[in-house]
Amino acid sequence: MAEPESPLKDKNYNLVWAVHQSLENVWRLDGYIKDAERQGDEELARWFRRIQENNQKAGDQGKRLLVERITKEND
Repeated sequence: MAEPESPLKDKNYNLVWAVHQSLENVWRLDGYIKDAERQGDEELARWFRRIQENNQKAGDQGKRLLVERITKEND
């Protein structure tokens, strides 16, 4: 089933969505890491941490990009 198109045909809306998803993944993976550690699976916990770090980087990059774009639009 195809996902419906964005209600807003706006590149900044799409950027906000991607930043939100990246940062939500950081939060969600924190729980997965704790679950893996509680079950003694450090290999899985390390793998989740790597994914979490990548999502954090993507979220931070996206936030900077959004600030730059909004600043330019308001000049």
